[in-house]
Amino acid sequence: MIDEFLKKYNLKYEELTPDERATFGVMLDAIQQSVLTVEKIKDFISSMKYAVEQEIVKTPANTNQDFFLKARLKNYMLLEAFLMSPVKAKKALEQSLSNFKK
Repeated sequence: MIDEFLKKYNLKYEELTPDERATFGVMLDAIQQSVLTVEKIKDFISSMKYAVEQEIVKTPANTNQDFFLKARLKNYMLLEAFLMSPVKAKKALEQSLSNFKK
């Protein structure tokens, strides 16, 4: 199953970093067990963000790889913000309602 997923994107398991392999394994297990939750997706995005950040630190600035990694990081940041917005909205509502208490 791993090879099927990776083949769609012209990737090989050996090409993944250790962090990406671990994260990919966790997400694949979740998919196979049909227990993919918003929390697991948030964890996945967080771990992928971390892996990209680690690669950015190792990559020379202003290279194609640097730009590619920064684009990936921005995508993960946007996805994370999208998933967190309902949580932030709920906290803002709760805070607003708590101000009405006497």
